[in-house]
Amino acid sequence: MRKAVIAGNWKMHATLAQAEALAKQIKASCETEAAEVVICPPFTALEAVGKLLQGSRIALGAQDLYWQPQGAFTGEISGLMLADAGCRYVIVGHSERRQYFGETNETVQRKVRAALSHGLTPIICIGETLAQRDANQTFEILAQQLDGAFASLPAAEARMCLLAYEPVWAIGTGRTAAPEQAQEAHAFIRRWLGKQFGEELREAVRIQYGGSVNAANAAGLLQQADVDGALVGGASLQAEAFSAIVKAAVEAKAAVR
Repeated sequence: MRKAVIAGNWKMHATLAQAEALAKQIKASCETEAAEVVICPPFTALEAVGKLLQGSRIALGAQDLYWQPQGAFTGEISGLMLADAGCRYVIVGHSERRQYFGETNETVQRKVRAALSHGLTPIICIGETLAQRDANQTFEILAQQLDGAFASLPAAEARMCLLAYEPVWAIGTGRTAAPEQAQEAHAFIRRWLGKQFGEELREAVRIQYGGSVNAANAAGLLQQADVDGALVGGASLQAEAFSAIVKAAVEAKAAVR
């Protein structure tokens, strides 16, 4: 049984004081052994939030990284720095990075390798736009993004990755993929993993759903056979809503045991 993993992506939100207050609330309400919980604050709050999470089961994650460990790359942050700040996870290839900052399948692959080289678990984001879905290109786009992210990656390293299916048309729009749509995409991703890396890895790698996940729709999504958690955006900025999603994940996975 794959353990559910719920990750909160705070995006470009929260001052230092706000981040500390939210982290305290999440720490008080989301501690559980039945699921992995990750919060990804902005870079400015990583150290402070990491200190608050010490001694808890909640892990610290970052929202991006550069593929070089150090150097003359103004404005960037490396996996070495993130690991030094206490991060265990890092989001890679989020659709907003692809859309607004020119991220490509090639750069995603370089970031995946950089994350792994510094002991960070990459949360690799993939997903299609509305136009691509309407053109029946969903599986084609997912395969291209998977091919790019996992290019030349050995099975031992691929096994250490997390995937997040995030249909671009459902991110920050209030629209969510129906549970059946999410399951269909997740099942395709799992089949791709099996073809590339074998049955054992296919069953081991966890695949999150991301795209306007909230307390109301989480249970239906997380009850799907191949949905192993959620990458949560806006709802992760509210401790009560985020806690409800964590609870839904625990209950959904307990029900299928």
